[in-house]
Amino acid sequence: MTAATSLDLRRLNHTEQVEHLRKQMATVGGKVGSGRRGAAPSADLLPESESLLPLPESLAGLLPTSLPRGTVAVATGARSLSLSMVAAVTAAGGHAAIVGQPDVGLLAAVEMGADLSRLAVIPDPGADPVEVAAVLMDGMDLVVLGLGGRSVTAGRARAVVARARQKGCTLLVTDGEWQGASARLEARVCGYEVSGAGRSGRPVPGCGRISRVRLAMRACGRSVGALRAVGE
Repeated sequence: MTAATSLDLRRLNHTEQVEHLRKQMATVGGKVGSGRRGAAPSADLLPESESLLPLPESLAGLLPTSLPRGTVAVATGARSLSLSMVAAVTAAGGHAAIVGQPDVGLLAAVEMGADLSRLAVIPDPGADPVEVAAVLMDGMDLVVLGLGGRSVTAGRARAVVARARQKGCTLLVTDGEWQGASARLEARVCGYEVSGAGRSGRPVPGCGRISRVRLAMRACGRSVGALRAVGE
């Protein structure tokens, strides 16, 4: 991928959608290091740099550890949480995809450090976004999946979790319910910092731009333990 790839699948039927994505992932797969594709043998522990996704700098004070590769997590609240994960993964040389979020802010991702040449965006994945996300796991380190309010059954969730583990790809689910997720992350905006103020250098109401968002973060689950923290 040489730029943020936006794939519109609405004009294709279900079979054509899956085939199209498989061809795309076959192209990407050759560019992704083999060391991070697939599950590691149980007797050989991967180093932390290989077993965990890169942790965004903005979340370093909020999470004790990043998400493990090959797991499924649910994220709720501020979208800057998932965008920061995408930015960290692509900035570190990994590949990421955003599925089912037609209004995603790519400018915000760039400002967080994202490398758009390593990002695929599928704003409208059609009737089955879960299958689209599962196909994308073949060539990605991180897939952010917007469910559009859907709830994924336990049986379907287990199948995708197994695929994520096999491919070494982390799935971050938003805007929906996913049973059996190994981590649940909640972020809400608790404040802003504004730059570009008046001549005095101080913020002026109605002027400037938001330079940083402060988040209140809560995380729990097998992958991250349990905590509640507040930071930027």
